[in-house]
This record gives sequence, C-alpha cells and structure tokens, in this order.
Amino acid sequence: MATLGLDSPDDHLRRRDAASATPSEPWTFQMLNLVLRGLSLFRSPLSTRDLLNAAQRRTGLADFGEWDIEEPLEILIKSYEKEARLSPFGRMAARWDLLRFLSNLLCLREEERKDPAILDERIERPIFITGLPRSGTSFLHELLCEDSQNLAVRCWEAIYPCPLDPNRRVERDIERRRKKVDRQLASFERIAPEIRSLHPMVADTPQECTEITGHVFLGMRFDTTHHIPSYRRWLDGHSLAPAYRFHKRFLQHLQHRRGRGQWVLKCPDHVFALDAVREVYPDARFVFMHRDPLSVLPSVARLTETLRRPFTASVDRLEIGTEVSERWAKGAKILLAAAPSFAAAPAPAFHLPFRRFVRDPAAAVEAVYAHFGMTLGAEASTRVRNLVAARPNGGNGRNFGRLEDYGLDAERERGRFADYVEFFGLVA
Repeated sequence: MATLGLDSPDDHLRRRDAASATPSEPWTFQMLNLVLRGLSLFRSPLSTRDLLNAAQRRTGLADFGEWDIEEPLEILIKSYEKEARLSPFGRMAARWDLLRFLSNLLCLREEERKDPAILDERIERPIFITGLPRSGTSFLHELLCEDSQNLAVRCWEAIYPCPLDPNRRVERDIERRRKKVDRQLASFERIAPEIRSLHPMVADTPQECTEITGHVFLGMRFDTTHHIPSYRRWLDGHSLAPAYRFHKRFLQHLQHRRGRGQWVLKCPDHVFALDAVREVYPDARFVFMHRDPLSVLPSVARLTETLRRPFTASVDRLEIGTEVSERWAKGAKILLAAAPSFAAAPAPAFHLPFRRFVRDPAAAVEAVYAHFGMTLGAEASTRVRNLVAARPNGGNGRNFGRLEDYGLDAERERGRFADYVEFFGLVA
C-alpha cells in the first residue's frame, strides 16, 4: 500500500492535525475583521457591472481598450464568492484590487489615445527569468537590475502605472506613487508579518509579471492569494496570448516614458505560458532556474498560506499542499517537454541550478551575460557584488515550512518529480 502512495487513517489524521496547527493572526487584524463584520461593511457580493461602472466614475473615462475583460472578470468574481471564503477584510481588499486594475486599464487607454506613439515602441529580445518558484528567481532578477542598462517593472509602477495627479510634476508624482506603495506594503506586513522573511518587498523592488497580466484578469496571481479552483480550471483551458499581448503593451507604456533598454522580466508562472510568451515575443530569451522540488514545495506552500491568510475566513493547509504539489508537478512536466525546443532556439535558454546560483550569485550573473553575448560593465559588476555582499541570502529569512505541515509525503513527491530531478541534474 505504501508504495502506491496511499494513506493509512492514522497518516491522514496526523496530517489533518498538522494542517490545523496554523499561526494565529495579529490581534490588530482580528480587530479589523471584527469591526468590519460588526458594521456590516463589505457584505455585498462583488459585481462585474458595479466594478466597471465604479472604475469609470472614478477616472471619468469610458474606454477599457481592446481587451476582453468581462468574461474572465466575471468568472474570477464568481469563484471569489463561491470558493474563496472571503473574510470582511478579504472582500474589501478584493474590491480595491479589482477596481485598481480596471482604473489602470482606463488610464492606460487614455494615454494611448493622447499619444499613439506609445504603440510604436519596440520591445526587443526581452529576457524572461522563470522556473520553479523559490529557486532564486527574485534575487537573480534584482542582481540583473543592478545594471543600469537593464529595465524592470518596479513594484510601484506595476501597482500605479499612471500618474495619480496628471497636473503634478512628473518627478513629484513618481515619488508620491513610490511612497504610497511603500505605505501599502508596510500595512500588509503588519497583518502578515511572516512576509518579511518569505518575500520582502519595497516600492522599488522589481515586480513579477503576474501583476501585469492581472490587469486583464488572466493569470495565476489571483490563485496565489485565494482558493479559487473554478477560475483556475477555466484559466487552464484558456489561451494566455491575450494576457501577454497586454503585457507587451504595458512595457511599451513604460519604455515610452523611460527610454529603451534591455527588459529583464521574471515570474515562475511564465512556465505555464511558454507558448504564449514566445508567440508575443518571438525573440525572447529565457533563464530557467531549477531547484530540488522537495525544498520548493514546502516553501511555496508556506508563502501561499501567508498570502492567503489575510483574505480568507479559514485557511486549509491540506488544500494548499495539494494545490501546490499538483501545480508544480505539472510545471515540471512542462519544463521537461519544452527543454528540447529551447535548446534548439536561436538564443538557447540558460539553465541555472539553485545550488550553482547560491554558491556564487555574482558568478551566475556573469554566466547569464556570457551565455547571451552581453557585456557586464565594471560598474555594474561592482554593484552586483556589493549587493551579494550586503544580502548573501537574497534578503530572505529562513523558511520553516515542512512538507508534512501541508499533508505532503516526501517519498510520494520525490516520485512525482523524479524525471525532472534526473533530467536537470538536481541533488536532493
């Protein structure tokens, strides 16, 4: 029986007990939910039409652009309502989040109307960093961004890509957006303090691309922060090419303001959209990062739990463990199947094992540059090495998530990922 990965009743009960032993929420957050519940605030169901109308009233604009947003938004909202077990704060946050995306769409479209030259910007040979999550992708992204020739989407401009006050001087408005995002991130840290060690962020941190594709409601960003299986099933059966067409449009806006450079982009979820990325960016280059899945899974599960907890009335660790294992077992298979085509591409992908990266991050950056025939200048090289010295572990604290905390069995997971581990030469 054990060789088939089946559980005895005792095994199941032990994992269920571990799953219930979750950290308590900060008392300030408990009070916030009690107040919102007591005042009967944010009880009304989310509504696609109400959100569309609210965004148009907020901005004074009407045109959302060419993007087919109503179907994915409607499916996402239904999944929020039926499956996400939204807390009062979670409902408030979901409304704020969706309304922000819609308002951004309206403002971006208005910018295009006023300045059609935005759409003439050429995004050439972007570099996409992807692979299994919790494998060093964020720190590599930050290190590459120490080179001033490279461009990244910063957290503040992913959240607020358009000026908050068009009449304010550009520099002052940018600073206002930075400060606003820093305050928001600090507020989230107060209600989810574990995030400081799991995934620290400030306004200028390079942001993941999932925050961009979220604008058209096509991406796994929502699935990370909420239990929404019906939306995820719908997304799995839907082409992500429209999401990456918007992604390119978003970069065109930023490049039009900043000037041209080498775009360096990052998100583990690109693994599930490799065909869409290559369709929209046929000259894209890729860095794939690989790590032993038995280290990846508990770390991803812990981060997912930390991100979901503020928004839901209850967190189920077994549910998270199952979702994370299934998603990244699928991701590993995609990476295996795609490897030959990326090896034969005009710019073959660069594969970077986690152990090689952590052994010498600065040398890994130099290897990326060498692989793609790029030049790392002396000043940029010094900045990279200084950042490594200042943050030898990438700025992350230790992640104490364990497989058994999320109902996962090491032997079973080792079997699920055996082909991936063998192919990429990963050491358990």
